[in-house]
Amino acid sequence: MTQRPVIEKVLILGGSGRIGRCVARDIAANTQAQITITGRLAKPDKPDNFLWQSNQSQEYLAIDLNETEYLSEIINQYNLVIHCAGPFHHRDTNVLEICIEKGINYIDVSDHRSYTSKALKLHDRAIAANTTAIINTGIFPGISNSMVRQCVEKLDKAEKIHLSYIVSGSGGAGITVMRTTFLGLQNPFHAWIDNTWQSVKPYTEREIINFPKPYGDSGVYWYDMPETFTLPKAFPTVKTVITKFGSSPDFYNHLTWIAANIFPKFWIKNPVGVEFLSYVSHFMTDITDKFSGIGVAIRAEVTGIKDNQEITVCSTLFHENTAIAAGIGAGSIAQLILQGRLNKPGIYPVEEALSTDLFEEVMEGRGINIFANC
Repeated sequence: MTQRPVIEKVLILGGSGRIGRCVARDIAANTQAQITITGRLAKPDKPDNFLWQSNQSQEYLAIDLNETEYLSEIINQYNLVIHCAGPFHHRDTNVLEICIEKGINYIDVSDHRSYTSKALKLHDRAIAANTTAIINTGIFPGISNSMVRQCVEKLDKAEKIHLSYIVSGSGGAGITVMRTTFLGLQNPFHAWIDNTWQSVKPYTEREIINFPKPYGDSGVYWYDMPETFTLPKAFPTVKTVITKFGSSPDFYNHLTWIAANIFPKFWIKNPVGVEFLSYVSHFMTDITDKFSGIGVAIRAEVTGIKDNQEITVCSTLFHENTAIAAGIGAGSIAQLILQGRLNKPGIYPVEEALSTDLFEEVMEGRGINIFANC
């Protein structure tokens, strides 16, 4: 067996994508770790994108995640593995299982309940292997989950969580995020409403939410996110969890609503249809990004009991670049693990792993302003 490195070494799978590169840059800016970025190509298509600090060790490595034996050999050379190779809708847990087998800490930017459900089943194995695995890091899920925890801790008893997100255009992300959006429209999903699991159709029940500037009042719709079922587990007194998503400009919402509710189902459920819609959407956002920007806003609102009275607390966030914000979410978790300040063997979503004190510290250190305005 290869000897485990003494110097901190981080392997970022899928690191040649836009989210992966942002994670790498955040880690490079906040740690002294040696970073290896991977992709499917023998050489990165844009080598200049991999240069973030001239005095820090970086490497590019071509890896096919299906080559299990080779992947296992590579993973064994690192202290921390960060999985950014989405979309995660149909991704297996092979990478996570290798990390558990070798006792190597793990982070991912997963964003779908199918993957989250499979990952959480490995919890006991991770504890036995002394492996800390934090899933669903990024911006949403990720930073958004910690914003909910902030709000919950201000109450004596939390009863209802309402999470809303809005993204401008492409959000600065690539084609993979477009695929993720349309894959999320394929099927109804179960949401925790009034203490029961109820079936909800994606991109329905439009609601106007007041977001931070520049968005203001904007439309959002039901959308399947891992938070829908991880938050009720983390906060057992909560009776309802709502997760809604919207796009800016607003005409993208209407186009997505048409795709979810008018298009023949075989368009959304067929890989060819998903690819077609993803590439068309990516082409459109390449044009509109110049006018709309690529920012993200989150509004986390929690209703509950404080001093025997029902009150609502909330927090909001705006960042001008969604991909960079996702990189900050995952990168901050990586920093804490590498520093030995986040050591919790097992598999956890962010809200169960990261204390509010640590969350506020790493956000402040990166200049991320989270506002309490309720």
